[in-house]
Amino acid sequence: MEFKVDENLPVEVAALLRQVGYDVVTVFDQNLEGSSDPEIASVCQEEGRALITLDIDFADIRAYPPAQFSGLIVLRLHRQDKPHVLEVIERLIPLLSREPLECLLWIVEETRLRIRG
Repeated sequence: MEFKVDENLPVEVAALLRQVGYDVVTVFDQNLEGSSDPEIASVCQEEGRALITLDIDFADIRAYPPAQFSGLIVLRLHRQDKPHVLEVIERLIPLLSREPLECLLWIVEETRLRIRG
């Protein structure tokens, strides 16, 4: 599974995913910081990468139909400080190998995961 980590997340998210064997690039790695949501979405589609982001605009399935993506993971967290985000990602990692992500939207909250097609 391949991922792109959005610029609104700590770069350590990419490091956590790489540690468990995933192919991960960040928006910063590709000099895409400041790009519009549609531009980021297009690059993810071209590369076949699932996007991980805090940007709730990507949870709008009319604008970003999950079937057109390798996966969308939107974190909807009450706290968005680095330690908390990394803790949530650490809890999410085991699910990546057990649950399908292709063509799906995962909305990740502190205590639950909602999956939409």
